[in-house]
Amino acid sequence: MSKRIIFATGNQGKMKEIKMILADLDVQVVSLKEAGIEADIVEDGATFQENAVIKAKTIMEMTGDIVLADDSGLEIDYLNKEPGIYSARYMGEDTSYDIKNNNLIGRLNGVPDEKRTARFVCVIAAAFPNGEILTTEGTIEGMIGYEIKGSNGFGYDPIFYLPQYKCTTAELDMELKNELSHRGKALRAMKEQLKNKI
Repeated sequence: MSKRIIFATGNQGKMKEIKMILADLDVQVVSLKEAGIEADIVEDGATFQENAVIKAKTIMEMTGDIVLADDSGLEIDYLNKEPGIYSARYMGEDTSYDIKNNNLIGRLNGVPDEKRTARFVCVIAAAFPNGEILTTEGTIEGMIGYEIKGSNGFGYDPIFYLPQYKCTTAELDMELKNELSHRGKALRAMKEQLKNKI
């Protein structure tokens, strides 16, 4: 079996989390950039799972390596689960998360705590050269805070508030965040599956 796994992402923050969690697998985990791959993948699935599978399969077919890909996003119940599968493209792909986060806080202006429920969802897909596909899913429940707080996370972390910890996911230290996060849960589940495959 190949001793490398490509994780189909260009997001450095995400790669840091992924490498920490998969560190004890006896295999090199590389990003698209580290693998020297440039690909413009059209994510036209209707669900997180479909998009993750599209990404993993596309890169696996290009490289012949085992490829992992994730699709994740924020679902805000009050906003009909927006931004959902459009989380990365919400308000335009090049829009900063400060602007996106402020926009979402603004849209929830005056909405009481009990209606600010939200969750991060992450689906990870693994595509194998033999055509096999595996998927795992993780979620973390919380609420949308009233202000942007914390600098340990990325994306929507600074507005995702965890009442039981009295802080946002961007204020958690990396180890605790990896333990609790949607991506951490999905990755650990995937890691268990990969142990039998590599």
